Amino acid sequence: MCGIFGYTGNREAKEILLHGLRRLEYRGYDSAGICVIGENGDFKRLRVRGNLDILENHLANQVMPGKIGIAHTRWATHGAPSEQNAHPHSDCHENLFVVHNGIIENFSQLRGELLERGHEFSSETDTEIIAHLIEEKYEGDLSVAVREAIRQLEGSFAIAVVHRGEPETLVAARRESPLVIGVGTDEWFVASAVPAFLSMTRKVIFLEDNEIVTVCGKSLRITDLDGVEIERKPQEITWDLDAAEKSGYEDFMLKEIFEQPRAFMDTLADKFSREGEISIEGFFSNKDYVMSLRRIVIVACGTSYHAGLISRYLFEQWAKVPVEVEIASEFRYRGAVLSEQDLIIAISQSGETADTLASVREAKAAKVPVIALVNVVGSQMTREADSVIYTHAGPEIGVAATKTFTSQMAALAVLALHFGRIRDALSDGKYGVIAEALRGIPVLMKDVLADIEPIAECAQEYSHCENFLFLGRGISYPVALEGALKLKEISYIHAEGYPAGEMKHGPIALLDRRVPVVAVVTRDSLYEKMVSNIEEVKARGAPVIAIASTGDPDIEKVCDRVLRVPETIELLSPPLTVIPLQLLAYHIAKIRGCNVDQPRNLAKTVTVE
Repeated sequence: MCGIFGYTGNREAKEILLHGLRRLEYRGYDSAGICVIGENGDFKRLRVRGNLDILENHLANQVMPGKIGIAHTRWATHGAPSEQNAHPHSDCHENLFVVHNGIIENFSQLRGELLERGHEFSSETDTEIIAHLIEEKYEGDLSVAVREAIRQLEGSFAIAVVHRGEPETLVAARRESPLVIGVGTDEWFVASAVPAFLSMTRKVIFLEDNEIVTVCGKSLRITDLDGVEIERKPQEITWDLDAAEKSGYEDFMLKEIFEQPRAFMDTLADKFSREGEISIEGFFSNKDYVMSLRRIVIVACGTSYHAGLISRYLFEQWAKVPVEVEIASEFRYRGAVLSEQDLIIAISQSGETADTLASVREAKAAKVPVIALVNVVGSQMTREADSVIYTHAGPEIGVAATKTFTSQMAALAVLALHFGRIRDALSDGKYGVIAEALRGIPVLMKDVLADIEPIAECAQEYSHCENFLFLGRGISYPVALEGALKLKEISYIHAEGYPAGEMKHGPIALLDRRVPVVAVVTRDSLYEKMVSNIEEVKARGAPVIAIASTGDPDIEKVCDRVLRVPETIELLSPPLTVIPLQLLAYHIAKIRGCNVDQPRNLAKTVTVE
């Protein structure tokens, strides 16, 4: 998730562009860049590796005359953080410049075709191909060239483009990535989010998918992919700046919960080819190596540990390889017996978690291969592991992990499916069914998020309780652990997650009418056993809140509240069932007056032991 910003108007562009980037800095901080075009077509471009402070320091003593320009702060997907991979990117002749947010899924194919036609590339990014495609189509009208170029793109994008031959024109377009236009007095702003220009105008136009906007002088024109003009009047924004940074959501956590379908889809996007085949590279794609695996050991902390627990079911059932999941702070000290036939998968949102990093070093010392699963490009773990798989959740501001958790599930599911294919543990038919279901999860996540009123009502009813028990069986057990953790983290209510079959070995003694039980009870292979456990709970007088399948008409007979999720194949249910638990914790915390974005005593990244 990158931040893009563009300006054209009657003021000098440099400082306005820097201001806009500051408001978008949370969207990416591994590199940044700016390009300004003067009235005669001269240009100045500066790109740096690192955060916006580094760019600003480099620009402090530079003169950049010009009243039109584009700027970018990057969250890397294709290509490591570096100056050459930073935006804005240009065509072969440095005539046009592009900034981009999103992922171009047919990047490899288009790059190969462009190379065959004589184009030369200076970066590893998917964005640079956009500049070259526009260059090929340009015949004096930038808007037409952009329209023809984006017809060839598959995937998500929001772009802003300027050309030295049209020094008053700014063209922007979007598909599935956000883009908003700010309407000032004889000036225009283009940005990934409203906060970039909110201090300068409150009049905005939100672009829809496959729309192109061209601003030149005092005119603005919106067209579709066929060049048909679209009339759209500006809206007046009434948010304050803090609310705007949250895209109108009350809190970052709520915003990030609602970003989960996009984060899940983005994480899948660069791991599947257009034909639905898995396309990830690394030593773990070698058939002989994968066939020789004795076991997988997953090390992680907190929510990432729960993602590891979920993936154990996938690796064992799809790839038929034994899996152990270890809490990193325990693994690093217990003298685990490792062999070169083991594989370590280290999971960390930040790539800087101290205990998980130490576990990676333990594995490396034992000559055990390590895959790092991280969200932050260029983090310490990516430099120490043998190979890296990235989630593409974008920056997560809220301390309690939400979208990074479901993005980890997405990446681990792809890896388990990949191993299953390599180890011949999955038939082509079964692989196809799972892959199709996996790629359909973001749509089902949106369905869950479309009906959250029952969750808010449930939170209101039980927000006074001081103890909760979360139950699940099979792959729903780690979901119960995550639900309990979320409630503890942000509402400060005591909550425990248990395998439902263990309840009568101790925890059932705690139950009475004052202890709500949250049961994850989808229509899966353990459904009947889970219903029996719920009956045991009801016999002790405890109220039951069920996370249940939409196609289950009977569960309401044994539960006090039912929160519904769509049905999918059993092993892909966690990304759906966890969303009501996140929202339940969120609403209870808000009712109790807690700061959900910055809960007490917690930090986003734990870099000390």
